[in-house]
Amino acid sequence: MSKTETIAPPVVAQTPPVVAPTPPVVAPTPATGQESRLAQQFGGHYTSGWMSSLPAAWTPYIQLARLHRPHGLIVVTLAHLFGILHAAFQLQSSLRETLRVSAIIIAGSVFCNSGAHAWNDLVDAPIDAQVERTKTRPIPRGAVTKTAAFIFAAAQAALAAACLLPLPPSTIVACVPSIVAILYYPFAKRQMFAPQLVLGISIGLCVLVGSAAMGVEKPWYDASTLCLAAATMLWTILFDTIYAHMDLVDDVKLGVNSFAVFIQGYARPVLFLLAVGLITLLYSAGVYAGMGIAFNGIAVAGCLFCVGGIVTLLDLENRASCGKWCIFGFRFTGISILTGLLLNYLV
Repeated sequence: MSKTETIAPPVVAQTPPVVAPTPPVVAPTPATGQESRLAQQFGGHYTSGWMSSLPAAWTPYIQLARLHRPHGLIVVTLAHLFGILHAAFQLQSSLRETLRVSAIIIAGSVFCNSGAHAWNDLVDAPIDAQVERTKTRPIPRGAVTKTAAFIFAAAQAALAAACLLPLPPSTIVACVPSIVAILYYPFAKRQMFAPQLVLGISIGLCVLVGSAAMGVEKPWYDASTLCLAAATMLWTILFDTIYAHMDLVDDVKLGVNSFAVFIQGYARPVLFLLAVGLITLLYSAGVYAGMGIAFNGIAVAGCLFCVGGIVTLLDLENRASCGKWCIFGFRFTGISILTGLLLNYLV
């Protein structure tokens, strides 16, 4: 080899970088008509139906009070009426007195429910803004300021308190723990594993309020009334847990507590246990008060078939299914209990 020759460096084959295959883009499954309707109605921007004929300035406050979707109002009113009819049967009150107290309590329920929802949305506004279903509620979307929401909630609370004036003093005493539970409920979502328990207590205590309004001096000492209140509490926890499954994915991501999050993987067995407790307490309330076949045949049996069927058929991973069965179950079982109590009182 001559001195002028050079040796070429060895050629090293370069391995091309490994690029992960790009996953195929899958178009989102379009929502069904029912899912779209549930998303709009359970959110905060529902304006259809009777609301479309009202002044636009009223719309955000109607949405804030959930009057466009009176599900909560129906639940609160039914719980109060449970206590009224139960006490009317025990005291053998006149129909006129029962109707008078019912009218006052229904008016108070409207204001109480509106104020409670406004307070809940005021406290929950930062979280609601991050949840798909609730980000269009009046406060997150800027239609109602926090100051205006607070004033609205306070005004509703004052009107609800005014409804207590013509009722016996024990009604005010019965209201106090319920008010505390209502005020604490939005904070419970951050501080405990089952905020539905707080909500259930606040609704269950409405039975005591209704009973006291009829003239029962200390309904919290009556075994039958307490069983009915506890059944109402489980009724609320059961169906609100189904409702909470609509936001389960968002709640897990944001670290928001709910009973639905806590019982992941065991939801259906837990719901069955709640159903058994509800039926047992309803039956016990009837036994302690000496209620007849009207109560057992309509209230107890109606709840047994309805709740048992719902917990069996419910698809907990489907938002539309959770929304549909929550509304249907709350109303059907509530009306069953109310009808049983009413016929037991009248007959």
